[in-house]
Amino acid sequence: MSTTPDTRETTRTTTFAASEDIALAIDPNAAPLLRKAVPDLDEKQMSRAQQILVGVFVFVPMLALVAAIPFAWGWGLGWHDIVIGAVFYWVSGLGVTVGYHRYFTHLSFKVKSWLRVALAVAGSLAMEGPVVTWVADHRRHHKYSDKEGDPHSPWKYGDDAKALAKGLLWAHMLWLFDPNQTSQEKFAPDLLADRKIRIVDSWFAGIVAFTLIAPAVIGGFWSATGTWSWHGAIEAFFWASLVRITLLHHVTWSTNSICHTWGNTDWMSRDRSVNVAWLAIGSFGESWHNLHHADPTCARHGALKGQIDQSARVIWLFEKFGWAYDVRWPNEARLSAKRAANTTRSLSGVTKRNEKTTKPVKPADTAAA
Repeated sequence: MSTTPDTRETTRTTTFAASEDIALAIDPNAAPLLRKAVPDLDEKQMSRAQQILVGVFVFVPMLALVAAIPFAWGWGLGWHDIVIGAVFYWVSGLGVTVGYHRYFTHLSFKVKSWLRVALAVAGSLAMEGPVVTWVADHRRHHKYSDKEGDPHSPWKYGDDAKALAKGLLWAHMLWLFDPNQTSQEKFAPDLLADRKIRIVDSWFAGIVAFTLIAPAVIGGFWSATGTWSWHGAIEAFFWASLVRITLLHHVTWSTNSICHTWGNTDWMSRDRSVNVAWLAIGSFGESWHNLHHADPTCARHGALKGQIDQSARVIWLFEKFGWAYDVRWPNEARLSAKRAANTTRSLSGVTKRNEKTTKPVKPADTAAA
């Protein structure tokens, strides 16, 4: 049975006052809605204990990546570890790109209630922060992109080589230790008003424990004898937990740093966002960053031919299964006004789809009516 608007499962949330800040964060060209007199930053700063915890999340997995080569030489890397790591990378990575980013932050499509919760959980598996915190930070980034107020611009300290080197390090990871925290009340009141999302947000520590332990448990039981193997558990924990999380972290952070510094500009945006082709596969299409900043609510970031965007394909599958609807696919008429003068590559087939197609009315139909 096909899904109709009347039979779709909707998410029940408390009514909140839409703010100009959220409108601009979702789409810089959006008309102002209602200004809410709330500061950009939370009055309560990040505590030293929280900064230490962030450091553990950032640097402990990173040490595993440094030790990867000697570990592989002395301990080993089995195909079980590769499979487990790939599955968790895929689920947690798409949880960030499809869930945290394109759905929760930019509302590029709508989903059924169960998928809304699933996307929040999947994104949390990446260990990049609770969903409300991530969304609030990213909406603030879009409001001030590469300007004063942007939480992670590589141009924070200036344009010369020394300032840019310092800015790249800031944009890549040091901004995570900034004691100034984005106001969730101002930038994510829609998520704060959703009870189910608040529950997922509060369970972040438990989800982190799962994303670290589950690969080890699977690796321990997935042995040749079918019995528990400590060797298999430790191996899977190293590769499918620590190394996988580190790789995903740096790919995500590269979108903040590299994708605002070096690359191609096929679209006109109000900041320094660029496209970085070599990051496209690992980032699930997020590195087609120039179009994203030119048209933030677009569900597909790689809109030109040859630009692989796995996140858009997953959204497309959700739509085909009836789990997602009102998807804001790229539209040729809308994008033509945003194309840079030096762009020569043609639009992909998916991009040429109109947002709404009006079926022509035949004279016979008019007479029958």
